[in-house]
Amino acid sequence: MPAKDLLRATEQISHRQNPTDITVVMTGGEPLLRSDLADTGRKLRAQGYRWSLVTNGFQLTPTRLNELINAGLGAITVSLDGTETQHNWLRNNPDSFRRAIEAITLVAGNSRLNSDVVTCVNQRNIDSLPEIQQILAETGIQSWRLFTITPIGRAAGIEDLSLSAEQFHSLMVFIENSRKSGKMPKASFSCESYLGKFEGKVRDGFFFCRAGIHIGSILADGGISACPNIDRKLVQGNINQDDFNEIWEHRFQPFRDRSWARVHECAGCEHYRYCNGNGMHWWDWEKQRMLSCNCKRR
Repeated sequence: MPAKDLLRATEQISHRQNPTDITVVMTGGEPLLRSDLADTGRKLRAQGYRWSLVTNGFQLTPTRLNELINAGLGAITVSLDGTETQHNWLRNNPDSFRRAIEAITLVAGNSRLNSDVVTCVNQRNIDSLPEIQQILAETGIQSWRLFTITPIGRAAGIEDLSLSAEQFHSLMVFIENSRKSGKMPKASFSCESYLGKFEGKVRDGFFFCRAGIHIGSILADGGISACPNIDRKLVQGNINQDDFNEIWEHRFQPFRDRSWARVHECAGCEHYRYCNGNGMHWWDWEKQRMLSCNCKRR
């Protein structure tokens, strides 16, 4: 996305919203591949926004980090997806683990930043979570978010990425026990889904899908949507022809009234009042049903 297009949209948003209440999160792809990232961040700060980024850490050096902090970077999330062998397998690069650890150590030691690590838990790393936690503890990072893969895109065809119901349960038990023990970094489960009996035990808050309520997104092609992980059929407009504010205020009804989700296995589910059909990214909008019923995985 051309930076000028993003900045035009954020300027537009600030006409009706207070930018100091909003954080712009740069994600991708890999945002550090952009040579104009610091300049864009500096202009976002001039508009009044806070900004942060999600990165694989491969291109993060002390010089680059200082440049970004001086441009107003306030928070950063780095991905680490296992031990060295596991991470490099998933990232398909033999040097990815080393570079990620260097980046995590770098951000963990910077008092001007809020930082955390995210890990995609899959078949290959599910049994190595204590070891991964120890690796992260040695970097000094304080916060660790774990999530699972949604079977969309290329991930739909890779069996090694999806957890079984038993493995998912073991993930919840690991996080719960880790939090009880006080081990660092503090582990928590992501916001991805309703967790039944594990609600209140594996993360700080109760499940609530914020897509289209607290979270809006501008996709690389200018598409206006909610969480960038959801079905592209839920794109509601485009910044190249629409006013983001108008779309946000008048065309986000599917995100704010989830009554349409009470179909198929959700129709008579006792958990529906808590999960409202689960996270939006679990929905196949064309088939009008969940890709997987998370209530049955608990």
